[in-house]
Amino acid sequence: MATSITVRVPLTIRRRPGRKTVVTLISQEGQPAIPTRADPALVKALARAFRYQRMLDEGRYASISEMAAGERIERGYLGTLLRLTLMAPNIVEAILDGRRPDDLSLPRLLQPFPWNWSEQPPALDRGQRM
Repeated sequence: MATSITVRVPLTIRRRPGRKTVVTLISQEGQPAIPTRADPALVKALARAFRYQRMLDEGRYASISEMAAGERIERGYLGTLLRLTLMAPNIVEAILDGRRPDDLSLPRLLQPFPWNWSEQPPALDRGQRM
């Protein structure tokens, strides 16, 4: 005689640019039951931004124009990526830990944002351009 077991797992499916993500409920301790992953597109953009900034700091390239030609990427996009290195450290950490707002996508992150670190989190919280 065969028996079956039904297991129910509380979760939510959220649409993110280009994919769907499974989000679990918060446990009673306030921590996610299963930690969610950081958005790979945002992590990749941050990694590239800090890599390009390091290359400039080390003197591999004398200018953004020279770097864009050497790395074969558009100069405007390179400038936009480099601007990500000016984000507040707590925002960068939140993105890398997967604790960013759901509506924070790569296109929104690449939009202009305040240079002052104290003005950046409120811009995120209000859902406005950063």
